[in-house]
Amino acid sequence: MRQLPPLAALRAFEAAARRESFKAAAAELGVTPTAISHQIRQLEAGLGIALFARQTRKVTLTAEGRMLFPALRDALDAMAEAVDAVKRQPMRRVATLSATVAFTAKLLVPHVGSFRRLHPGWDLRLHASDDPVDVSAGEADAAIRYGLGHYPGLTTLPLLRDDFAPVCSPHLGLHRREDLPGATLIHFGWGPMAAKLSVPTWRLWAQRSGLDRFDPEGGITFNDESSAIQAAIAGQGVALLSLALVAAELASGALVQPFGPVLEGLRYDLVYPDGAEGRPPVAALRSWVTTELARHIAAPEAARQGEG
Repeated sequence: MRQLPPLAALRAFEAAARRESFKAAAAELGVTPTAISHQIRQLEAGLGIALFARQTRKVTLTAEGRMLFPALRDALDAMAEAVDAVKRQPMRRVATLSATVAFTAKLLVPHVGSFRRLHPGWDLRLHASDDPVDVSAGEADAAIRYGLGHYPGLTTLPLLRDDFAPVCSPHLGLHRREDLPGATLIHFGWGPMAAKLSVPTWRLWAQRSGLDRFDPEGGITFNDESSAIQAAIAGQGVALLSLALVAAELASGALVQPFGPVLEGLRYDLVYPDGAEGRPPVAALRSWVTTELARHIAAPEAARQGEG
């Protein structure tokens, strides 16, 4: 730990030594000459040496004062330059939004440029995780949650309700649900959510469709939704996927929805702490998600081919 005299006393000495006048130093620092004299006497008492030789209407540095002055002047100059440099730096404003890995990759990443256009003074930080963050503790400014929409202590803005249907590459040649027994099924893990909620699975789809001539548990299983989407695009099988997350692929023809039924999923909501809507990063994220981004996050009706 540095053992230094009070900064006020050092500033008073440096100004008086540079100007060779207590009166001029007082005018520079906005205090009285008596205050400058008092600060310097305290400094001299603490150091046990005289820094000025006092004469009538004149002060001159002692040998010890001349030794101390250059180092102190340079140190204060360096401090002033550093403070000026920091003040000249533009303040970086960052808004952090958390969402699931698949939602981030499929619906947020393609549209991040619109955030900067809408809020040019802000940087966007995306946190992709299937484990919910604690926005109340500041782990993110806001989050997009997937569930039933009940989040105590958080303001909830509904974004969309999800639907799930069989989708696959058009190259597989699937057209009717009766073609399904000959295809490879693609699954992905729902994690802890599966034990708490009724989530869309191939077993549930089989019950709804009335098709029982296939094994709803067989095929390829991934632990994440993004990998299941990529496997379907690559023609590795047919997957029961979120129509919202594959809307772009359905629109481009990279994926097709050959048949139904369509299963209702859960909902995506924008959440943030109650009362936080006035915080600048929350306001910026809310504006982006509910206006610019809202145009892109609903699965196009044209991509849905009904439940037949």
